[in-house]
Amino acid sequence: MEHDHSRVLRMVEQDLPTDELLSDLSDLFKLFADSTRVKILYALFESELCVCAIAELLNMTQSAISHQLKTLKDANLVGCRREGKTMIYYLADEHVRSIVGQGFEHLIEERSR
Repeated sequence: MEHDHSRVLRMVEQDLPTDELLSDLSDLFKLFADSTRVKILYALFESELCVCAIAELLNMTQSAISHQLKTLKDANLVGCRREGKTMIYYLADEHVRSIVGQGFEHLIEERSR
């Protein structure tokens, strides 16, 4: 015996975001699939940093870090400001801090079970 899903499907369909918005969300989460970018975000979660500090922290070249920072900046996940000749990078807003923080909370919770 099949039951009627029509009411719940109408409700879900009404609240379902557009394909474009869901695609953008998917693209956002793809940015977190690169461990270097995640390390950079986590480092910026702790403190604002310049490229050379991030490169030293991650034992990578400044060029490699700059490339990843550009990707993160283009996605509005990090921002930057100039201090003299140095660019200082930081998490773009509290949403990014929340995404990173909640991701870690989820992992810690899962591992403590």
